[in-house]
Amino acid sequence: MSVWDDLQGQDPVVAQLRRGAADARPNHAWLFTGPPGSGRSNAARAFAAALVCEQQDPELRGCGECKSCRTVLAGSHADVASVTTEKVTISIDEARELVRKAQDKPSTGRWRVIIVEDADRMQERSTNVLLKAIEEPPPRTIWLLCAPSPGDVLVTIRSRCRPVGLRLPPVEDVAELLIRRDAIDPEVALNAARAAQSHIGVAKRLATDEGARQRRESIVRLPLSLRNVSGAMKAAADLVALAEAEAASSFEQRDAAEKEALLASLGAPATGTLPPALRSQVKRLEEDQVRRAKRSKNDYFDRALTDLLSFYRDVLMIQLGGSGPLVNEGLRRELDEFAAYGSPEQTLMRMEEINTVRRRLVTTNVAPLLAIEAMALSLL
Repeated sequence: MSVWDDLQGQDPVVAQLRRGAADARPNHAWLFTGPPGSGRSNAARAFAAALVCEQQDPELRGCGECKSCRTVLAGSHADVASVTTEKVTISIDEARELVRKAQDKPSTGRWRVIIVEDADRMQERSTNVLLKAIEEPPPRTIWLLCAPSPGDVLVTIRSRCRPVGLRLPPVEDVAELLIRRDAIDPEVALNAARAAQSHIGVAKRLATDEGARQRRESIVRLPLSLRNVSGAMKAAADLVALAEAEAASSFEQRDAAEKEALLASLGAPATGTLPPALRSQVKRLEEDQVRRAKRSKNDYFDRALTDLLSFYRDVLMIQLGGSGPLVNEGLRRELDEFAAYGSPEQTLMRMEEINTVRRRLVTTNVAPLLAIEAMALSLL
């Protein structure tokens, strides 16, 4: 199984990366961009595996079978360092640690590879720490940065990187991946891929988690209850509750497991008060978990609003007489009825209101409930 197999619908990108891995002197810095769900982090990891692959034939690099390929994909290769923040931003200390690692010579392979999966989450001062290292990297170090778009990275960084642009794969390709890789029923896989709008990670969650499917359907149906002010306020509260429930389901168990593992590694007592020497370490973990929870909630609010946006996308398609498949095909009758009571101009204005709230939740400290209540009122 090749490292490229999970890059569904990205044939031009795979060809570009194969050539880069086969090159005796590949570019020292690469910028992987694409919308959420396009697989930019998977592409960067696959490329890292191909760069350190043990195959002597350049055309075969990225075989997926050698020890180097397998350890890169498992996240344990000595020459491949990766930072994946689950907090709101990548700290300057994390950036400095990456720069330090970049100075090390590769221990086993041809290259030392540094992957920054959330380059868009670096503040300007953190990015400036990386700039010098990317401008003048050690001769055997390659940087792989990932971000949603080139504009999310400082121009001084992206001007020194070779661009790799990914797109969302076709729904059929995502469904085929779920069937082949995860043994999902074909009909379930296709419905999940369509509902996820080709986001591979979300599609897998929808295909394997009945609760996630039910929460998504509740969100998509919210516009059907927007008939008056009280209905709009209730719909906003319901959307916030659903997004928070989805976020909580993803990190509560993990937080508890992390704390239990930390206490076990520290030799802490199972019950009773912690010794003072251990409290600071537990407090640091809890602070990290709070920051991660904030980012998770922001991400799930954005996902919930994206699902809501798909309702109006389908309505607009019906109003314009489009013949393509709907994202929410199961709601065809309700969507037809809803589309008959409005115009394409009204639908576009509603979609813009949703996108405005998505931007506000990311760029400001607005309370989610207040922002979504205002949005719900504008959708009446």
